[in-house]
Amino acid sequence: MRHVARFILASILSFGLAALAAAPARAAGETKCVMKFSMKGWSAFYKTSKGEGTITCDNGEKAAVTIKLTGGGITFGKTDIKDATGTFSAVSKLENLLGSYGSAEAEAGAAKSSTAQALTKGEVSLAIAGTGEGWNLGVSGSKFTIARKK
Repeated sequence: MRHVARFILASILSFGLAALAAAPARAAGETKCVMKFSMKGWSAFYKTSKGEGTITCDNGEKAAVTIKLTGGGITFGKTDIKDATGTFSAVSKLENLLGSYGSAEAEAGAAKSSTAQALTKGEVSLAIAGTGEGWNLGVSGSKFTIARKK
């Protein structure tokens, strides 16, 4: 089971990193941003997770954010992902990173759970990876929404 989970996660992460690498070179006035976050959730055909994090950009912009993931598919589990990292493609300002991203994911884990996803929102790409506790198995499509924390 662990070997299958590692293969699936490595494949998804490779796809996400390849998508980021294929993005055009950063133009003048664009910034690179990283999001550090944690989230908890469950799935039984319907999937939901919520979390919080911080986006930090190399131009000095920073924002506390909330994260919500909703979706469905053939998926079952409960996860608690901690200290995850999201790497965005270059944008002109942090505000362009907020909103909803589409994703497809495959997941597998027992006791120690892992996630890797490649997400897109128009011209913006986001590759995320994290580990945590719980169990999960399945394939699903999701909406991953990032908003400023109120």
